[in-house]
Amino acid sequence: MSRTSDPRLIVALDTPTTDEAWAITEAIGDAVSFYKIGLQLLPVGGMALGKRLKQAGKDVFLDFKLHDIPATVEKATRSITTGGADLLTVHAEPPVMRAAVAGRDDSPLRILGVTVLTSYDDAMLAEMGYAFGARDLVLRRVEQALECGVDGVVASAHEAAAIRQRFGDGFLIVTPGIRPAGAETGDQKRVATPASALGQGATHLVIGRPVNAAQDPAAAARAIVAEMAGIPPVAA
Repeated sequence: MSRTSDPRLIVALDTPTTDEAWAITEAIGDAVSFYKIGLQLLPVGGMALGKRLKQAGKDVFLDFKLHDIPATVEKATRSITTGGADLLTVHAEPPVMRAAVAGRDDSPLRILGVTVLTSYDDAMLAEMGYAFGARDLVLRRVEQALECGVDGVVASAHEAAAIRQRFGDGFLIVTPGIRPAGAETGDQKRVATPASALGQGATHLVIGRPVNAAQDPAAAARAIVAEMAGIPPVAA
């Protein structure tokens, strides 16, 4: 791994095609060692792209947010383990999380429970019928996730400090909605800078457009790594 990369930085490959995604990884080079593949790429070769990245020595985060009956989630997770990915997301509902843990078997795949999407705020959750605000709902789902034996959660940096205060270390907090200082927030409601998110207790940061839409993606990634420097990693 290049000394300019940081394994806590995960770059989201949110592109229409795997060819475009691969071109981004080539442009970034050794400045990044971890990539996220989401639902946009899943039906057009996302799993094959993940295998190709693994063969190139990269870590892979499959952000598929599995959500179905337990038997289906278990079987889907078992199929996903054949690709050698490092992280997989499922919705943080107890039956779903328990099924994913069962489907992982003895593979090294780590399971993350998605608590509350960072595009949601309290008003949107109320509109959806939830009695909890974002912070309280996140904390309840983290508690359930740890009880179900998953390896960590996906949560906003705005909740990370409260999560660490209540539940301590020893598990992953992967944080999307990260924007470098001065960047536009786009469609994200609960955002944070890289340094602040790590300082709040995040173990990994997911960053998309500030890197993959940059004129020089490698330089953008290195600038983010520099912004992360000096923040010690959380034990997970």
